[in-house]
Amino acid sequence: MNDKVIAFPNAKINIGLFVCRRRPEDGYHILQTLFYPIDWHDALEILPEGEAGHCRLVQTGIAIGGDPEQNLCVKAYRRLRNIFPTLPGCCIHLEKRVPFGAGLGGGSSDGAYTLLLLRRLFDLPLTDDELVREAAAMGADCAFFIRCRFLLDEPASATAQYCEGIGHELAPHPLSLRGKFIVVVKPPFGVSTKEAYSNVHPAEPETSLDELLQLPIEQWKDAVRNDFEASVFPLHPELASAKDALYDHGALYAAMSGSGSAMFGIFANAPADVSNWFPADWEARVTEAMI
Repeated sequence: MNDKVIAFPNAKINIGLFVCRRRPEDGYHILQTLFYPIDWHDALEILPEGEAGHCRLVQTGIAIGGDPEQNLCVKAYRRLRNIFPTLPGCCIHLEKRVPFGAGLGGGSSDGAYTLLLLRRLFDLPLTDDELVREAAAMGADCAFFIRCRFLLDEPASATAQYCEGIGHELAPHPLSLRGKFIVVVKPPFGVSTKEAYSNVHPAEPETSLDELLQLPIEQWKDAVRNDFEASVFPLHPELASAKDALYDHGALYAAMSGSGSAMFGIFANAPADVSNWFPADWEARVTEAMI
């Protein structure tokens, strides 16, 4: 057993998101999307504490609120305790920096990294595939952060992950944006998943997203879409304006991430004065591509 474990759960963007159809057996939507990691992260520290079954969450940074038992970090601990009834107690300290309600996967990343760190802290005999199953049960995006992770002392072997399914059917994808820069902008409001799906009309694409991503990035603008934009932009027209601003300032490609509300643009060079492109209460961040 280790004394403590620390990691920095990173966010993601979705490059393309096609809502293809709805499964009749459970109502889940079949998607095509590419998950790409970005360097916007929380901080997560887990220490042994108390008796078996004890889990205490200390949360700082952006206030989440609500019942701690509903936090994905705590849910991750509870899932592993179902497998290991004598799982030692712990204290989880989450410093929240990635905004929620943004389509950046911040909560999913926290939950997935908690699984990874608990395995390491308590030397649990679990494979990555087993952790993926546990992560997928907590939320569709969680599995991505098991497959594409950046832990402190592991090789940087992470890759983008392509999904055709409900979110956890993943395969490594060769897309690399190295040398490019990603601007992510988050307005002072979120978009609920229910809101995003409210006016989506599933349709099988004529050309798969995987095939479209092989085009030069300069051609993505007219080919690689996020289907949620059609339902979210009429409700929040300022997001459409943000997308236009990203293109006006030279983005090679711009889109909404996931179900929103964060927008992103991919740039050939590091842009300057990004905060001046958007209203003062919007949060803008420039990161260099991670992979």
